[in-house]
Amino acid sequence: KFKQLRAAELKHGRVAMLASVGLLAQCYIRLPFLGLKDSPAGYQAALLVPSLWMFGLVVITAMLFEWLWWKEDPWKEPGNFGDPLGLNMYDRDMRNRELNNGRFAMFATSGI
Repeated sequence: KFKQLRAAELKHGRVAMLASVGLLAQCYIRLPFLGLKDSPAGYQAALLVPSLWMFGLVVITAMLFEWLWWKEDPWKEPGNFGDPLGLNMYDRDMRNRELNNGRFAMFATSGI
């Protein structure tokens, strides 16, 4: 049960870290293709048609990655998907930093 809860905490932390960066970056960065340059900033962008399609595409892509490639290995610690870039940085200290930054990002995203 602990491994399942830790995996959920890591997953939510990773999503919150990406969400907090995305919520801040959307005010300054516009994608100039598929009519997204004229879409509004903030949560309104997920409700209007050009950006609504892109939002749906991102959600479906994330679901496919979750179902097909990013599966938890029961023999590894939670959240360990290997070292795809070969940086050899995923040690105990880096895992603790990821946990703490993920916890902070969950609070930061709720406050943005």
